[in-house]
Amino acid sequence: MSKKEILISEIEQVPEPYLDEVLDFVHFLKSKILREKLDAAIASESSLRKDWLLPQEDEAWQGL
Repeated sequence: MSKKEILISEIEQVPEPYLDEVLDFVHFLKSKILREKLDAAIASESSLRKDWLLPQEDEAWQGL
């Protein structure tokens, strides 16, 4: 049984009043994943900035 199947099985056993909390936690995890991706993009931006700001880079993208 996959982890996803186990999780679905467990969720099916959660009493209805608690499902809002489960859903909130899932939304929290999704936002955490997005934040981590954004943090990685921001971190790489500072290291790539030196290449992006070169005149040669502007020339390479001019025709697009």
